Amino acid sequence: MTFVPDPLDPDDDRPPYEQVASSLGAAIRTRKIAPGEKLPSQKELTEHYGFARATIQRALRDLEDEGLVVSRKGSGVFVRNRTERPAGLRPYVEQAFAAADVTIDFAGFSSETLHGALQEPLDKIRIGRLTPSSIKVRILVPDMAVPQAAPVRREDCGDDERLRLRMHEIMTGYARSIRDSMAELSHLGLVPDTSVDVRVHSGTQFFKLYVINGADAFFGYYPIKPNKVVAQGAPVEIYDLVGKDTVLFHHSVNDGESSSGTQQVQQASMWFDSVWNTIARGFDLDGH
Repeated sequence: MTFVPDPLDPDDDRPPYEQVASSLGAAIRTRKIAPGEKLPSQKELTEHYGFARATIQRALRDLEDEGLVVSRKGSGVFVRNRTERPAGLRPYVEQAFAAADVTIDFAGFSSETLHGALQEPLDKIRIGRLTPSSIKVRILVPDMAVPQAAPVRREDCGDDERLRLRMHEIMTGYARSIRDSMAELSHLGLVPDTSVDVRVHSGTQFFKLYVINGADAFFGYYPIKPNKVVAQGAPVEIYDLVGKDTVLFHHSVNDGESSSGTQQVQQASMWFDSVWNTIARGFDLDGH
């Protein structure tokens, strides 16, 4: 086979299919296997990794579910040509932490998904399997001290301070956790330079955006749906921004200088910086 996957980490305690999927996924994201290129055959992958064919098949199914590859009956498995596709955030975040200097810009309604995506790479830093020199995170969220277009009461679409306080607590909780995790890495001497900055703006955030290492952008819309929540001990029927239903689309600068993907990443970075440096205001997570 022309492409030779990197050897697996002998200390990796994940199931074999996850190790294979991670290895191949990393090769696809870093363009060691180019878009449109055919992956090695199942027989070749079985021989290379030393696992049963069923393990290789499971790994390939995971890559297909993630949108990285497509299986063509009778021809084999190929890397997808387009990067503007629904994509899972977690593998790309983990891959980003293999770089010496990690930057993550997030704009959204809360940082819950980012918080979840960071857990595995942070665990790998703690055990020495990832060793970045710096991590800088910027979080841009709406100011819940002012009325928002959503969440609102379902009965009259009216503003409700209880809902804004609930969202404020959710947002600050996840952002504090991210900040404290990064500070821990710095205090333990695992990452020399870490920072987590949070700013707020007065507009409602109808979409979420991630820009990772200046090379990958993920964008998705928050659908607004009926929901029932408990705010200050009372159930409230609301129209809510639902993050778990957000489909993320991935754009990468690796597609070439003049590609749509590169332009999308550049424009996403430009938009984030323009808001961050103008109408966004500093925010104290501890409320001092």
